[in-house]
Amino acid sequence: MTTRATALRALACLDLTDLSDSTSQEETTRLIARGQTAFGPVAAICIWPAFVSGASQRLRGSKIRLATVINFPSGGEDIERAVEDTREALRDGADEIDLVMPWRALLRGDPALPRAMIEAVAQCLPSGHRLKVIIESGELSDPAYIDAASRIAIEAGAHFIKTSTGKTPVSATPAAARVMLKAIKDMGKPVGFKASGGIRTLADAQVYLDIADEIMGPDWATPDTFRFGASGLLDALLAALTEDGA
Repeated sequence: MTTRATALRALACLDLTDLSDSTSQEETTRLIARGQTAFGPVAAICIWPAFVSGASQRLRGSKIRLATVINFPSGGEDIERAVEDTREALRDGADEIDLVMPWRALLRGDPALPRAMIEAVAQCLPSGHRLKVIIESGELSDPAYIDAASRIAIEAGAHFIKTSTGKTPVSATPAAARVMLKAIKDMGKPVGFKASGGIRTLADAQVYLDIADEIMGPDWATPDTFRFGASGLLDALLAALTEDGA
């Protein structure tokens, strides 16, 4: 695949993200504008719940989906709060919910709690909306835990499983991506994969696309099944496309 083709493929699968502590509604407006590139739109923007209502109005008629985060970044264990926050985000216009699994419960031997939270949130989503479950693979660390978390999320109703919040020392890694994609393949359900945290260059993106192609097949990774969660990746992709077209 050419550099241009890879960059276009990655751009179409990008969840352009701003979850910085200092962001604002004005920054969200700029994020939306950045996502509507000369080479096509990104798949989604991912923002704090406080900015969803305004973003929903600005995205009306756009092909860009609107994602927000729930139980983020702590991965707390309050199921009722996660459900209430999800319902509010949906009322405000969110299309996709990125939910942090309460991964600490899994580490202490309690898989029932994360399963219950994911199931409860999944039941809130209308048809056409997507639930992306963040397993926080860098904190789980052990491949056995990453595999277990992936399978719990898939069984409980996730539409995507996502590596990380990007707020921990270790975020997405190729090793974790392999474990998660193999779990998706083994489970045989139509579930996607999202790599998030630390993906900044075209070369970084290529690594994850190559792993997906190897495990799931060369035609599998599309915006409906594969996402990158990143803030800085867009600039790298646009630079590669501009240089290639020069």
